Amino acid sequence: MISDSFNLPPLLRQQAQRYAASLGISLEQFIVSAVAEKVEILTEHHEHLVFPELTYRRGASGLAAPVLYGTGLRVQTLAIAAQQWGLSAEQIAAEYDLSEAQVNAALAFYAVHQQEIDQAIASEVALESAYNV
Repeated sequence: MISDSFNLPPLLRQQAQRYAASLGISLEQFIVSAVAEKVEILTEHHEHLVFPELTYRRGASGLAAPVLYGTGLRVQTLAIAAQQWGLSAEQIAAEYDLSEAQVNAALAFYAVHQQEIDQAIASEVALESAYNV
């Protein structure tokens, strides 16, 4: 058992057990979930150090989407403009009232995370297609 392998202070163990019970899960599931959330936060923090122009915003689905800090523009929007529409960084900057540095940062992030961003784009296209039938 995971919870037995941790020597949690009694008060922390009680609080964790209460939260787990309120969620209808075991203490072990609660601990695994808490660790997963912490790892996600640390991963996002690392991205902020590498790409300080970007942040994450959670949508209605609960999934975090990378956006340009202070603009709300998703990286995938700028990736589509570059990849599918063939716009240059200068053209994208003019179209969305951004600096070229912002566009280049978003496109650099896209290059590093292309697979997951392309999957998000494909999921949205499939969802739109399903509703437009």
